[in-house]
Amino acid sequence: MRLEHQLQQFGSAPFSRAALLSVLQGYRRPNDKIARLAEESVLVPLKKGLYVLGPEWRTQPLSLALIANNLYGPSCVSLDWALAWHGLIPEGVFGVTSVTSRRAKSYETPVGHFTYHHIPESVLFSGAVMASAGEKAHYLIASPTKALCDKILLTRNLRLSSVSAMLEFLEEDLRVDPEAVGPHDKEVVRAYCRAGHKVALLELLEQAMEKWT
Repeated sequence: MRLEHQLQQFGSAPFSRAALLSVLQGYRRPNDKIARLAEESVLVPLKKGLYVLGPEWRTQPLSLALIANNLYGPSCVSLDWALAWHGLIPEGVFGVTSVTSRRAKSYETPVGHFTYHHIPESVLFSGAVMASAGEKAHYLIASPTKALCDKILLTRNLRLSSVSAMLEFLEEDLRVDPEAVGPHDKEVVRAYCRAGHKVALLELLEQAMEKWT
């Protein structure tokens, strides 16, 4: 089987150096071959040891959310990117935003900018849902409720003391469309409250979301 056909088994999903070496095991100097493939844009390095195929070799468009899950983990796509993905906010979002239980980090890659924000491990996957990236690949993304909880948790110097103030923040500052939110998941909000951070604000969020239903 020709090399290009072997490489195309990866489709549009990110893959590791180990997976790549298994395809190149017939080469005497696989590391040199990897370097040449990168120079020829057959491979696009995302970080050390992680790649996607170049544009002409992909069988489907890249899933930036799938890349985000693989680039740094454990993590879940959330915050502004998830809010936009669910249609809750009208603005386009620059870069993919994720939450992680590890330290905050960012990556500038040839396919986009990826940022990771630290949240408590106990709520990392609270409200996370699986979405399909095609080719039997899936990624974790925040539900609307989780994305809003993460936004409240990570917005600095947020001081709100009433439900009306929370609604103003959500609808005017974040420009959340209440009709796009749908039923909120009370258990997700309660899990965030149990984590013990910004409990009063999260309780206001739950009350505000109840007024949307």
